[in-house]
Amino acid sequence: MLRRIQASRVAAYIIIALAVLVTVFPFYWMIRTALTPQADLIADSTRLWPSHPTLINFKRILGLVSVEEAQAAGGSGATINFAIATTNSLIYSGGIAIAQTFFAACAAYAFARLRFPGKNLLFGCVIGALMVPGIFSLLPNYVLVKQLGWLDTMHGMMLPALFMAPFSVFFLRQFFLSLPREIEEAAMLDGLGPIARFFRVTIPMSTGPIMTMALITIIGMWKDFLWPLLVGRNGAQLLTVALGIFQQQSPNRAPDWTGLMAGSTLSVIPVLILLVLMGRKLVESLNFSGIK
Repeated sequence: MLRRIQASRVAAYIIIALAVLVTVFPFYWMIRTALTPQADLIADSTRLWPSHPTLINFKRILGLVSVEEAQAAGGSGATINFAIATTNSLIYSGGIAIAQTFFAACAAYAFARLRFPGKNLLFGCVIGALMVPGIFSLLPNYVLVKQLGWLDTMHGMMLPALFMAPFSVFFLRQFFLSLPREIEEAAMLDGLGPIARFFRVTIPMSTGPIMTMALITIIGMWKDFLWPLLVGRNGAQLLTVALGIFQQQSPNRAPDWTGLMAGSTLSVIPVLILLVLMGRKLVESLNFSGIK
């Protein structure tokens, strides 16, 4: 019996290790390509580590070398303004995550705890919105932003996703339903109204799920590309759009893969830092089941 348990545990560890390897290996290969000189890209394609690792790819996309040096290293001389693009991406993803999570929590609490006519029908419409592909709303949102004169602005990009997302409402509503009503009833006896109960009772008990939704939203908005490309290609350029434009700036040759991988590596760092800082809350929220 003990051998059987140990064998199953070893098998589980092997499966987890393989899953981690499959997940991490693309990121490792991205870093490895970023450290590879352009001239060695084909010759080192079968090696796990470049023969002559270098930081020149990071330097040239950041504009730390001259155009001549960048072209000599195999690039087109194009650069990325990482300071502006990263700041725009932080404002875009962080602002949407904060606003969207807050409004979704308010709506979820109303669906979970309040009574009002048409609640079930309205919630059914929210669930139905989960089946509508985002591409369907792309053109109406673009026309609206254009008519408002908000093209190439941060608030124009953020407006369509600023209020709430159907999945966030559904996710938080299900958690709010699992919270014990007795705590809110005790707060009601103390004279707290619905708004006060939401902020002083429900929110403190729901930190894990709320932070989880905020983190998921930040990651989703950080890698958003098509909508920012349409609305904020120039002045309000995000990091994903800047990387796409960088890739297009060598039309007469093969794509600058080493420079693009260097830029992608730098673009991952802010999200990685966020995951490290919020990782504990994220792990804790995976096992939540309310307060007993």
